[in-house]
Amino acid sequence: MDLKNVAKGSFEETQVEDGFFVLTCQNESTVVEVAQREIDSNFIQFHFCLKGSSKFIFNEGRYALDILEENSLLLYNPQRDLPIHLEMQPNSWSVSILISIKKFHGLFSQEADYITFLSDDNKDKKYYKDGKISPSSAIVLTQLIHYNLNASIKNLYFKGKAYELLSLYFNRNEDANIEQCPFLVDETNVIKIRKAKDIIISRMAEPPTLQELSDEIGLNLKKLKEGFKQIYGDTVYSFLFDYKMEVARKLLESGEHNVNEVGLKVGYSASSHFIAGFKKKFGITPKKYLMSLSS
Repeated sequence: MDLKNVAKGSFEETQVEDGFFVLTCQNESTVVEVAQREIDSNFIQFHFCLKGSSKFIFNEGRYALDILEENSLLLYNPQRDLPIHLEMQPNSWSVSILISIKKFHGLFSQEADYITFLSDDNKDKKYYKDGKISPSSAIVLTQLIHYNLNASIKNLYFKGKAYELLSLYFNRNEDANIEQCPFLVDETNVIKIRKAKDIIISRMAEPPTLQELSDEIGLNLKKLKEGFKQIYGDTVYSFLFDYKMEVARKLLESGEHNVNEVGLKVGYSASSHFIAGFKKKFGITPKKYLMSLSS
């Protein structure tokens, strides 16, 4: 299972166990980027598009499947290999889980009748399913994209998150979070919260106040705060801070901007505040981070 990586963005593969891989892909550029990966017919593929959109190309370009923002795709074909040829649109993020059918069957051996494509009648048939990413799954996917813990525990962390993602994907009770947060029953509210996330990201240098954001999406302040935390696992401004620091890190890595310029781009008029924020997030100053890239 050789990896063919022709992407210019961040395309990372983590093997969490034998026959079990997590791929995270981020295209932060302004052009379409392509990621390729050989996969044989023994693997089930779960693809999640967290942001932007991507296109899967099959059979040397004769067949294509789009995967749009906040949507998922499950692919399995025991009759033929389905190598990944992923065309990622600019500003897109995706996460893929690749797991061998043998390993997967072992996880769900008691549930084979419930998961239809694992039943004896269907085990040799191809299977395809698309759907919306649930709010609880979106939190896990965001954690995989924004992973920034010590490298020594990366495999353990990704393994836990991959299992969590599969559990949520096959959760029979789609309303599992409703008791905890009745607000999420209303899909309209979820759409408004996702709009709030898009607004703060698009205006990260000069974000609106919480009240302005609340007015703009048409949701009261209490529901905005509660709903945002439920879907994204963080407060609005804490989520925005993490996002800004990730953008800053990538701008520094590009080598095209100095520390002051990067600080201004992500909304810090005082470089001292930017330096303090960057150090809080990554444990290192922007200047030292730049030096570490060139050493």
